[in-house]
Amino acid sequence: MTAVVEQHEAPTTLREKAPRTLGFFDQMGMWGNLGISLLGFTGAITVWQPTEDPKRALSLGAALLATVVGTLIGTAAVALAGVPGARTGQPAMVLLRGLFGTRLSWLPSVLNIFQLIGWGVFELVTIAAAMHQMWPSVPTALVVIIAGVVSTLLALYPLRWIKVLRRYVTILVVITLAYLGIRLGTHLPSVPGGGWDGFSIAVDYTIAVSVSWVPVVADYARHSRSPRAGFWGTFIGYAVTQIACYTVGLLALVTMGGDTGKVFAAFLAVPLGTVCFFVLTARETDQSFVNVYSTTVSAQNLRPGWDRRPMAVVIGLVVTLLALAVNIDNYASFLSLIGSVFVPLTAVLLVDYFIFGGKQRWDLGEDAPSRPWMLLPWLVGIAAYQLVYPGEVAGWATFWTNAAGWLHIPQNQWMSASVISFVIAGLVTMLVEVVGGRRVEPAGEVRPEAAGEPVEAGRPS
Repeated sequence: MTAVVEQHEAPTTLREKAPRTLGFFDQMGMWGNLGISLLGFTGAITVWQPTEDPKRALSLGAALLATVVGTLIGTAAVALAGVPGARTGQPAMVLLRGLFGTRLSWLPSVLNIFQLIGWGVFELVTIAAAMHQMWPSVPTALVVIIAGVVSTLLALYPLRWIKVLRRYVTILVVITLAYLGIRLGTHLPSVPGGGWDGFSIAVDYTIAVSVSWVPVVADYARHSRSPRAGFWGTFIGYAVTQIACYTVGLLALVTMGGDTGKVFAAFLAVPLGTVCFFVLTARETDQSFVNVYSTTVSAQNLRPGWDRRPMAVVIGLVVTLLALAVNIDNYASFLSLIGSVFVPLTAVLLVDYFIFGGKQRWDLGEDAPSRPWMLLPWLVGIAAYQLVYPGEVAGWATFWTNAAGWLHIPQNQWMSASVISFVIAGLVTMLVEVVGGRRVEPAGEVRPEAAGEPVEAGRPS
């Protein structure tokens, strides 16, 4: 009799069952690391100075409150979006088969592939820039290549790397953040005055940063031992560390007078600062690893039988070459625009799954029938977001600014594009479901994995 070998690593194709090897602390360790980013330290300037006028910065207290409020709201959405993955054992883009049908799910999958590759490039460039701050003599191209190779290797063994994050890296990073926060906080110069003008924009920014993880969260929640472990591990891990990351970033910005170019210098200036900064920089590879791995899983929604391992090698190579060849700063606004389309998509997914019985009736098979009417609330939500905040992409921003003028829609600073688009997309989803969406659901037998029942843990099909 042949013994059954228990699988501990992520399956190579989408046609194999996902092993359930990640407990609460594994998920918390992973998302605790993802809540910290070198981009987040400098990005805290958007929370402190959310308007175009730097003289109208928020008070430090208001900026900290905006960080907490936005992070909790955004992270709750991320954690909830991971629950269907934990219940079905399916990754994020495959879940969209239940929402849109298989072929229509390819649209968000392609958008996700594009943004993940872009952010992967961003991460490698950021790592190289940070290393250059510490050791200017080290060629940035060499750092990019090393970081690209490491990210690719980690993407080949994602579950093993997550275990390492939980056991070692998370603890070291938390100690590093706490140390930097205490050192910067105890030597803080006099904080300039500020108010609450732009508070909602600052909240909106932190929501958007959190929600940007929705398109990948189920890629890892699918390996959770239970939906509860996946939800709370994601929520607690990410919320705590993102709040800590932006708090340290705000303290560094105040110390350096709001100069984002000197944030890393503030870290290096404290005793043992070089050691702390090296820890944070080396840990940044978990961000690039997630981008590479989740790109392969998103691509598998288009080709379920493809082996993710050679795909990871190719994607890692593409990301590394782009990091060496292009000026990614020119694409930052465009990547943010793509990320914004996933805010209303999150609302559509959550409403359909939790309120209108998606967890019982979703078909996640490779031939799931199309549900084109579910595109309507998503598109309406995208339009609502752009009318409130059109972004900074030339042409696109002008169109939506003009459209807001034609429709007499104010673009006030208290308006949150994320919250408004989320609410509107959710309400339109309810309307679509009530008016006709549920009446035309295809009949037929629903497979256990399509119905949201947990798959057997730890055994390949």
